[in-house]
Amino acid sequence: MKKKQQASSKKVPDPEETSVPAPLQLNASLEANLQEISKRIGQSSDVVFRRFTNESLSSLSLAFIYIDGLVNSEIINRNLLQPLMETFTLKSDSIATEAAFSMIKDQMLPVGGVKEGQTVESLLGLLFEGYTLILFDGIQKALAADTAGWEKRSINEPTSQGVIRGPKEGFTESLRTGTSMLRRRLKTSDLRIEEYKIGQRTQTGVALVYLDGLASESVLTEIRRRLNSINTDSILESNYIEEFIQDGGLTPFPTIQNTERPDAIAGGILEGQVGIIIDGTPFALLAPSTFFNFFQSSEDYYQRYDISSFLRLIRYSAFFVSMLLPALYIAVTTFHQEMLPTTLLISLAAQREGVPLPALAEALLMELTFDVLREAGVRMPRTIGPAISIVGALVLGQAAVQAGLVSAAMVIVVSFTAISNFVIPSLAIANSIRLIRFVMMLVAASLGLFGIMSFLIVLLIHMAGLRSFGVPYLSPLAPMTPRYLKDIFIRVPLWDMTTRPMTNLGKETRRQASNQKPKPAEDQQQDQQGGDSS
Repeated sequence: MKKKQQASSKKVPDPEETSVPAPLQLNASLEANLQEISKRIGQSSDVVFRRFTNESLSSLSLAFIYIDGLVNSEIINRNLLQPLMETFTLKSDSIATEAAFSMIKDQMLPVGGVKEGQTVESLLGLLFEGYTLILFDGIQKALAADTAGWEKRSINEPTSQGVIRGPKEGFTESLRTGTSMLRRRLKTSDLRIEEYKIGQRTQTGVALVYLDGLASESVLTEIRRRLNSINTDSILESNYIEEFIQDGGLTPFPTIQNTERPDAIAGGILEGQVGIIIDGTPFALLAPSTFFNFFQSSEDYYQRYDISSFLRLIRYSAFFVSMLLPALYIAVTTFHQEMLPTTLLISLAAQREGVPLPALAEALLMELTFDVLREAGVRMPRTIGPAISIVGALVLGQAAVQAGLVSAAMVIVVSFTAISNFVIPSLAIANSIRLIRFVMMLVAASLGLFGIMSFLIVLLIHMAGLRSFGVPYLSPLAPMTPRYLKDIFIRVPLWDMTTRPMTNLGKETRRQASNQKPKPAEDQQQDQQGGDSS
């Protein structure tokens, strides 16, 4: 028993407390280096080892290592193998190993990117990025030539955020393609791109994109700190990064935007926000983000300001309808029947005469049924998914009413609620409303309108306490800054938006010149004459 107690009392070492082994330096022996690399990556069929000797370089032994599928074989054959295997005449009969290494690096490789490595870990990292390793016998250094050439998805229209008027291209899973699409839109020397490698096993590339002089230095410092503090095995999608760096983990509201539209990222960067592009996913992130950013669409700035303002007000109305309509129906039909007109009350009572379920169970049944149908439509094959969701909703809704399980009014309420949820341009905030709606229905069934108002007050207090990298979640409404409300509930004309939003201000506050309102030629001449006479 004593031995067991002693054994159980031993402290289990914490993985974070264990010391990280020092990088392994290359060996002067080519054979030893090849054996070490082969041991590290195992007997993988896609890893190609190629050895040869060039007599012109004093019979120097070399070896190539690359991963088939990550490289462009034509570049390897034309720009690496062919120059190194050619026989040429040197000024001296023999050449030292160090001189041969420098000559190959500086003169014989017509490749854009050539890096030098001295540790096995650094070379393996480059190997998995599509580089071809060139190892030498008799020297403790190696070269890595950029020969990346894996298959990429072509640039297509975004599937989650379509627009009627505006650019039709979206991000792809390639990090470099994403940064190049931003470079095409922001042709300025102030654009900064900082790259990180996150994930011990995936080594996922993450790019921090911002405009120097526009982005807040405090926000940039905080984002860098949070990215550098991530210690995990894998980063496979942008949500991994979002959950690691977002504020307010215990909240249904998103504090970081995600989008697959390059024009949306470019627009946010021009407002002082910071873009985060992740390799392997077409969805990029924007931070800091306020509550009102999730109701703004790229198309708002591609249409007239009056149309854009009208559509934005519809989105805010749809937000409240999607969150409150089922709860209000439950509260009114259960506790506050006197609020309804007599004719409508009689009609609702006649519809619910044969319904055996209370209003709360009726609403929960219909909401869950619709969510199941929506998920089925998403997961089913694309050719039959829409048909299943539409036919299922129509057939089940009509059959449920005829069977007397639910009332026709409840079907209308749930359907209009679901349609209003689709109006919101951001899927992140729309999903959070789906969760809040269920809590709101439970509160309405328990306390009626008093419960709804109490829960709204609690929700508002919670939102007022949220921050996104130090920026208040409800700004510029709370704290109130009237002159920065030009692009919140409505959008004023572009010529009147002379300053950037206060929430994301960096060093530069003005985005354009003032007094750019278009005027007829006669008015301009009168203004000039008036200025001259004064």
